[in-house]
Amino acid sequence: MDTFLGIDYATWWYLVIGAVFTGYAILDGFDLGAGSLHLFFKKEESRRIALNAIGPVWDGNEVWLVIGGGTLFSGFPKVYASIFSAFYIPFMLFLTMLIFRAISIEFRSKEPMKWWRKTWDISYCVSSTLLGFSLGIILGNVLLGIPIDAQGNFTGSTLYFLNPYAIMVGITTVALFMMHGAIFLVMKTENRLYAKLTILVKHSTIFFVISILLLSFYTLLYVPHLSERIRHNSWMFIIPIMMVLSVANITRLIAKRKYLVAFMCSSLTVALLLIIVAIELYPNLVISTLDPAYTLTVQNASSSAKSLEIQLMFVAVGVPLAAAYTGFMFWTFRGKVKLDEMSY
Repeated sequence: MDTFLGIDYATWWYLVIGAVFTGYAILDGFDLGAGSLHLFFKKEESRRIALNAIGPVWDGNEVWLVIGGGTLFSGFPKVYASIFSAFYIPFMLFLTMLIFRAISIEFRSKEPMKWWRKTWDISYCVSSTLLGFSLGIILGNVLLGIPIDAQGNFTGSTLYFLNPYAIMVGITTVALFMMHGAIFLVMKTENRLYAKLTILVKHSTIFFVISILLLSFYTLLYVPHLSERIRHNSWMFIIPIMMVLSVANITRLIAKRKYLVAFMCSSLTVALLLIIVAIELYPNLVISTLDPAYTLTVQNASSSAKSLEIQLMFVAVGVPLAAAYTGFMFWTFRGKVKLDEMSY
């Protein structure tokens, strides 16, 4: 197979997809987490400030989801087909909740009635939480493996995706996004709302720590193939150690009012978790629980080497441009949130 810098193009594409979805998890993760926390804010002003903290960036963050879906389809079409057929219900739930989150943000402030705003507040919180949960459900099943045959066709039942491990991954994902979102909101707020959020950061961090510990124990006991590579390569143990230190450092940084560094630690936590996933899965992409021979891998499920080579050229240009735009957007809307007549 053709290579670039000694690495085959299919593996390069695996790394590209991992990087794009990591970017999406970091960027959209904090505004999904902010949405999950929304009903903890009781005052109208606090809810408006929380909405306006993510207002300029939430829709731009979703661009990375589109890029991720496109790169998966173009690089590994068999994987794209198998995953979407296996998880039709979670994906439909995800798309429905994307719509409800968007209209909740946009519709909430269009009318002054309390019942109207409360309805959209609930819709915003529920849709944001279910978005994170559905992503975790899909990831959990991919890690566990799904029943696909030699042609890559899903052969399981309609509700196959609802299993204990996937549900635990879903809860952990929600907890991670809540912690991430709370830290972002702390960066963007002040006064009484800031004080409340410092408490929410601590509580959401505890929620995440408990969730990830339970998930880790379950994985080690019942899903041993997800820790084999790190067990056999002791130097890789530095990755989970870095993740633990990153989480432990968050509350200390918040107490010192080093919000940006705390947010960077939270982003690093998200990235390290997905790096662990990528390491343990490779070279597999979709593990078949029917027969290991049916497993879709980086090699047997990719597009042609020539196709991947051409697409990587576009990625080398397009992804940095998208990243630059994202950085520019965050720089433009930096600082604390101030409400005005143009606010949500």
